[in-house]
Amino acid sequence: MARSTFHVVMYPWFAIGHITPFLHLANKLAKRGNKVSFFCPTRAESKLKHLNCHPTLISFVPVVVPHVEGLPHGAETTGDISVALGSLLMNAMDLTQTHIELALRHLKPDIVFFDIIHWMPALASRLGIKSIHYSVVNSAYFGYVFAPARKYSTDLLQPPPGFPPSTIKIYAHELQDFTVFTAKKKGERVSLQDRILIGMSGCDAITFRTCRELEGLYCDYIGNQFRKPVLLLGPAVPVPPTTVLEDRWAKWLSGFKAGSVVYCAFGSECTLKKEQFQQVILGLELTGLPFFAALKPPFGTETVEEALPEGFEERVEGRGVVHGGWVQQQLILGHSSVGCFVTHCGYGSLSEALVNECQLVLLPHGGDQILNARMMSGDLKVGVEVEKGEEGLFTKESVCKAVKSVMDQDSEIGTELRGNHANWRDFLLSKGFEASYFDGFIHKLEDMLGTDQREQ
Repeated sequence: MARSTFHVVMYPWFAIGHITPFLHLANKLAKRGNKVSFFCPTRAESKLKHLNCHPTLISFVPVVVPHVEGLPHGAETTGDISVALGSLLMNAMDLTQTHIELALRHLKPDIVFFDIIHWMPALASRLGIKSIHYSVVNSAYFGYVFAPARKYSTDLLQPPPGFPPSTIKIYAHELQDFTVFTAKKKGERVSLQDRILIGMSGCDAITFRTCRELEGLYCDYIGNQFRKPVLLLGPAVPVPPTTVLEDRWAKWLSGFKAGSVVYCAFGSECTLKKEQFQQVILGLELTGLPFFAALKPPFGTETVEEALPEGFEERVEGRGVVHGGWVQQQLILGHSSVGCFVTHCGYGSLSEALVNECQLVLLPHGGDQILNARMMSGDLKVGVEVEKGEEGLFTKESVCKAVKSVMDQDSEIGTELRGNHANWRDFLLSKGFEASYFDGFIHKLEDMLGTDQREQ
């Protein structure tokens, strides 16, 4: 009997950090023969085409982003605006509702996946379509910040009532990173917290890209809080790269012994203030180890070179590189010379790190990265977090201390973390593990749809 297939629509928040995971899920669904209609901003399609592995099954549906007062003309994604204008872009997405309804009536999908768009479940329900909230951040963060119980416990320094016992906590200097999601901003029609609560309360199911072994307690908490089934996609194990490392970096890394190089990178969207940028690279210098820092130019500068401390280049010549452009991170992490990864704790970077052998130094910069770091250092015990002062600032000494604690061969902490990391890496890469989770996810979608193995 032919396997059942279905038609899926995806409408993610217009940020590349959200669109990309949705497209990864689209590829996995299409690989199994399912049709996907992917709503995205008009100009963003050209940036996404190369990630579409199944163009015969995945179709991009362009969405014209309406202009709202205060939003730059032509702005389509968060990459076109400052963080402060994010709420206006959400307002603009709200104005697409009529267009989206017409498109859904025409496409007649079985399921729609969404995240920020709080009105999607009600719209989908009217049209007889199942709706699934797909979170691109970890379940601990969602449970801590957005659980309905949080409405009755506004002290963000404390977990919401019923939150699982864990090592997760936040500090006073981190409060602003969380209150930004719970407080309604000027000009904002609906607060982000209410968007999440309305959307997750109205949808048919909630999905996370994780496994029970990593985040089961938090997923159960969210399921109980929202009284919804929580479907797990399995761990976000990166697809092995098919390219080779750029020759100049391959040659440079090969000049050092195995496991000796410290690689530092904070993702495509994290920009540091100049002083903190300098503390990072001076901390790497202090370790005495070879290092490769791939960082964006700090605020107020055009290039990383103009932000380097006086005399820095001369002191680290031959053993230290600070690069301001894009690099092939996955290939660098897999290079035999790299022994440590200083990361901002973005979900994608941590996924790549867990399946490689480098030690982890955690330096989160805000939002879900903070709880990602607490999970890695506390729950899983696979990394060390850089210490910060009461104002949330780190020093070159604290960066150096964290790196040395995991890289020194005689370090008790490093030995423990290395063993834990190896166990998790072997577990996540075990044959058939990821596929079995996705099989289970597909079966639950079929059950939700009540399909009877509809034949193609």
